[in-house]
Amino acid sequence: MKLVGIVGTNATQSTNRQLLQYMQRHFADQAGLEICEIVDLPAFNEPEQHVAPAAVQTLSDAISAADGVIFATPEYDHSIPAALKSAIEWLSYTTRPLINKPVMIVGASNGSLGTSRAQAHLRQILEAPELKALVMPNVEYLLGHSLQAFDANGDLVDADKRHELDQAFNEFVAFVGLTEKLTPTETFFEQSRQFSWSQITNGEDL
Repeated sequence: MKLVGIVGTNATQSTNRQLLQYMQRHFADQAGLEICEIVDLPAFNEPEQHVAPAAVQTLSDAISAADGVIFATPEYDHSIPAALKSAIEWLSYTTRPLINKPVMIVGASNGSLGTSRAQAHLRQILEAPELKALVMPNVEYLLGHSLQAFDANGDLVDADKRHELDQAFNEFVAFVGLTEKLTPTETFFEQSRQFSWSQITNGEDL
């Protein structure tokens, strides 16, 4: 399985980048995770021609080639960073690679809430008509006090948070597998009325 992880900030130092790097190593036997940065993307300026700048096109191509996308977002003023919103606006205005693409949202913050409000806002954004991402429902991963969350090797210190991430990632892998079975005219939300979430996580044939 091929996944893309998007670092949701243009900051040089970021525990959200650390979280994706940990996931890249930790889940290497389950999926290849390519980490993509948004630091080189220009600010969205709504050009008259709906053509993606080169850096945006590179990100779009990576998303298109992936089976699923993981967004790792900080929380700034109860929302996602402006740089991440700008990147998403470029994608929705030009190439739209997130349409029907399975998405998982994670977030790390030095506060105790672990980007809960930013993740809720990002979920709303990604479900907009111009984006139509298939955001995995009922699962979120919130890493609080993130400056103390990693050891010198970049591994998560807290065993409970490791286990929680393992569960969330396994459910995302199942979610990606499910969406691959949908026809082009179907969506996960249309088909989800016909079965329970436990069927997905238990690996039943759908």
